[in-house]
Amino acid sequence: MKKIDWYIFKDFIFTFIYCILLFTAISVVVDISEKTDDFAKANLSAKYVMTHYYVGFVPFIVSFLFPLFTFIAVIFFTSRLANRSEIIAILASGTSFNRLLKPYILGGILLATLLWFGNRTLVPKANEVRTAFELQYIKSPGQYSSNNNIYMRIDSVSYCGIRYYDTAAKSGSGFFMDRLNGVKVAYNLRASTIAWDADQKKWKLTGVIERKINELGEDVKQDTVQRMDFNFTPDDLKRDEYVKSRLTTRELRHMVDMEKLRGSEGTNDLEVELYRRDATPVTVIILTLIGAILASRRIRGGSGIHLAAGFAIAALFILLDRFSTIFSVKGSLPPIVAAWLPNVLFGMLTWYLYRKAPK
Repeated sequence: MKKIDWYIFKDFIFTFIYCILLFTAISVVVDISEKTDDFAKANLSAKYVMTHYYVGFVPFIVSFLFPLFTFIAVIFFTSRLANRSEIIAILASGTSFNRLLKPYILGGILLATLLWFGNRTLVPKANEVRTAFELQYIKSPGQYSSNNNIYMRIDSVSYCGIRYYDTAAKSGSGFFMDRLNGVKVAYNLRASTIAWDADQKKWKLTGVIERKINELGEDVKQDTVQRMDFNFTPDDLKRDEYVKSRLTTRELRHMVDMEKLRGSEGTNDLEVELYRRDATPVTVIILTLIGAILASRRIRGGSGIHLAAGFAIAALFILLDRFSTIFSVKGSLPPIVAAWLPNVLFGMLTWYLYRKAPK
């Protein structure tokens, strides 16, 4: 890169870091003001809160607002360059508009790469710390301790269900399992309770009734206690709003595959999260280009107009992203479409703005 490229690139990165520090500090202060009562009720020290909560909260909020930080940084420093007529001087020197965008593209790719790696490993580990703290001290006790009406496929011919399951106690009631032979039930098992035996790593069933069905009738057997080895563990039965955010990408992909194999409902939410981890870094590059194109033009009103337009575009992007997610989770929109649709539409907007930009 030439000197002018390094000049723009360094300005971009330093402004981005400034935005991160500023908005993260504001987010932490706002979060502290909201949770002070919870910290006081639990009698937690400031050191404990910082090391057991905010060490996970800061990476979470940075990754969540990363595209917005990038967009604001580009809008802010590019608008200053335009107001000081530096953009005009660069273009007047014979530099093409495409060449001017080179340091923006390189900066956007660098930040997108950092976000991509962070979303796969670092942020899920931070979310594990943050969510564990919130479940223990912030959320109402027992709010996420139960999971009712669980149905899933154990293998290619067997299905099971639990009417009520307590994730904290790792036990439930109303367990049943059916094994099929073609389209007919060949084996049925019912148990009044099911509990996880941590020592033997098996499920303990009580009040068991087994039925083996054949052409001549059925054989019925009753047992007080049975221990069985199923291909699911208590961790597989946990369902809360945090499960998708605290799994690494490899773990999340494995969970999606297992849930599909088991025939579980509600996998769209997990798949949207999986695809979004790849889509969000692309969002960073798109918003970088939109910010550079919008703010490179000197207009009356200066940075204020550029920032206002930037916030409006960012709000529209977030709104579109939320709508696509809801339509996927609650409707029939494919998860990959829900994750990538905002990028596709704003990619088209980027191309339109680029064509209309004065060069």
